[in-house]
Amino acid sequence: MKKLTSIGKPLSRLEGCLKVTGKAKYAGEYDAENLLYGYVVNSTITKGKIKIIDTSDAMNLEGVVEIFTHENRPSTAWFDFQYADMDAPPGTVFKPLKDNVIRYNGQPIALVVAETFEMARFAAAQIKLAYQEEEFETDMEANLAKGRAPKKGLASMLKPPPPKPKGNFEEAYQNSFVKSSGEFRHGTEHHNPMEMSAATVIYEGKNKLKIYDKTQGTINSQLYAANVFGLKMKNVQVIAPFVGGAFGSGLRPQYQLFMAVMASLKLKRNVRVTLDRSQMYTFGHRPPTLQFTKFGADENGKVNAIYHKAIGETSQFEDYVEIVVNWANMLYPAENTLLEHELVPLDVYTPLDMRAPGGSTGMHAVEITMDDLAHKLHIDPVEFRLINYSEIDKSAEKEYSSKQLRQCYLQGAEKFGWNKRNPVPRSTKRGNKLVGYGMATGIWDANRLLARAQAIMTNDGKVEIKSAVTDIGTGTLTIMSQIASDVLGIPIEDITFSYADSKMPFAPIQGGSFTTATVGPAVKASCEALIEKLFEKAKYLENSVLRALKLDEVTFAEGFFISNNNLEARISLKEIFDANDGKEIKTTNSSMPNPLKFGKKARAVHSAVFVEVEVDEQLGVIEVIRAVSAVAAGKIVNPKTAESQILGGMIWGISKTLHEETILDHQFGKYMNANLAEYHIPVHADIHDLNVIFVEEQDDFINDLGVKGVGEIGVVGMPPAIANAIFNATGKRINNLPIHFDKLL
Repeated sequence: MKKLTSIGKPLSRLEGCLKVTGKAKYAGEYDAENLLYGYVVNSTITKGKIKIIDTSDAMNLEGVVEIFTHENRPSTAWFDFQYADMDAPPGTVFKPLKDNVIRYNGQPIALVVAETFEMARFAAAQIKLAYQEEEFETDMEANLAKGRAPKKGLASMLKPPPPKPKGNFEEAYQNSFVKSSGEFRHGTEHHNPMEMSAATVIYEGKNKLKIYDKTQGTINSQLYAANVFGLKMKNVQVIAPFVGGAFGSGLRPQYQLFMAVMASLKLKRNVRVTLDRSQMYTFGHRPPTLQFTKFGADENGKVNAIYHKAIGETSQFEDYVEIVVNWANMLYPAENTLLEHELVPLDVYTPLDMRAPGGSTGMHAVEITMDDLAHKLHIDPVEFRLINYSEIDKSAEKEYSSKQLRQCYLQGAEKFGWNKRNPVPRSTKRGNKLVGYGMATGIWDANRLLARAQAIMTNDGKVEIKSAVTDIGTGTLTIMSQIASDVLGIPIEDITFSYADSKMPFAPIQGGSFTTATVGPAVKASCEALIEKLFEKAKYLENSVLRALKLDEVTFAEGFFISNNNLEARISLKEIFDANDGKEIKTTNSSMPNPLKFGKKARAVHSAVFVEVEVDEQLGVIEVIRAVSAVAAGKIVNPKTAESQILGGMIWGISKTLHEETILDHQFGKYMNANLAEYHIPVHADIHDLNVIFVEEQDDFINDLGVKGVGEIGVVGMPPAIANAIFNATGKRINNLPIHFDKLL
């Protein structure tokens, strides 16, 4: 009998109805008896010490239960080792309320706990503070002399440093037929998900907690809470089934989790702490980055020299690093390279991963430089990239496990109508609008980590799959159900995927576009093991008609194990469960890449992005009229949810290029537009015709399913494609993001 084929179907999200009807509960929405509300007080200076923190007036207000500061913070089991969570960079983790030292503007310095949120917020405004201010440095470009190499640590496994120099870059560059150099900047960006960071802590007695947290990793938050407060792991349960946008903001446990757990343990009450919109600007951000490129090519268009340097911002207490300069030589096989990355420690909070961290930053510089080379050589930008196409990652001298980027270029160009492009800048007009076409390449790592999953079948033939993985809105619940349905050969309606609970089998944080490639194989392994276990029980039933057969000689379908050679020889699930006294049958299995094999090939997802812009000739207003992203990402489990991911990335790419920037006033060391009125993001009127193509790609190396991630690749190529289109429209090469109309006037 034929198996179902759920993988590859454009299935709508299984939880979609719950979300659009408001029935899905988020971290700050869970009901609890006698719930207390916490409101965080943040520092208004950038560096110094708290001289006075007078809470007496606030404490006298009716309904205020407690105010926690560095002066009365309960003792914790603070650990001295370097890493506080799965995503911690090298350095010393920030400890809220540790002492009276102010390390950055907006640092949490107190928590007011009251019977209502409104009273907690009002009381917070009654606290009297006096500071001893110190000089601070928040301007990266004014402190470039302090730039240094990043410290090494566990993070280097997923964020490797730049490869060592190859050949002789300076000589090759100087002797190049054509050269292009550039200086690139992008400003600070902050996370602005719809759901703000929140934690609801249910105190279950005897230091046992159930926590609903805004997180991308339930086990990560569990690990943090247990270690910081000296609790047994089994006494901390973290649950996060619905996440209202994350994309990096929930990778590390944020300070609302610390505050809520601290208050709950001390007061032995249920406590909720929710950050407001302005407080979302007090932790983590995409760091401002300064980049320099120098690329050279010969008369045939072959790139022979690549120099790429990036200087990024980090805090004084941790070394946050991104992969910024590694990408060019992964794509373009120059023999002479010099790649450098430095960090400048400043009096800011540690930056935080934001969708395609490093990739969307570095590829912006790489692809504008490539476009400039093509223009100087009078070679079409697509043809130029095909001239420099390689099946290997030259930076590591490794063949790619799969790479259908060539088809991305060709199919994307055809869909877009690239052949209609006029290569001469300012040559195409539509009324009073200058029209430009631009394109760029996208690349992102295709990684895979360890994960576990459990498969449980009950006597009615229905199966529950369990994993601690979260679903941050990407469709994880749906695609894991599709995988289980195909492996087991049972309808998806009979599959329940239970997830986002730290008591379930291990899954890493959801980020880096590795979740499907990591958890999917674990789900597959547990389902296959369940089939094997059921078959073994079927074989050894009394008078079993399948006893002499092997698993590959039978088919499991419609509740029966059936001989492939004799359709009458079959055993039902009912018979198996009757012999098992009706008890459920379950298996728990792990899946991880073979460390001896996995590193032998380069692994990446690729894209080609094509963009049309209109620029108002008088006003300089820029509109992205249409865009096409052609993506090669292995097997696509669910084209509908995958397309949604790419579309979301494309919109974020438009936002990053034309809208988003947090402005830091270096006189005060403070972000001045910490709100959605002044931190600009796209609205419906900014988004026009966006199309996604998935190029067929077979990858038998990367995992059993042949899948790669699509979370990040959608954003990587958009900023340079837009910038290149603006150049084609106006003749102006603008290297600084965001690009506003004033730069075109």
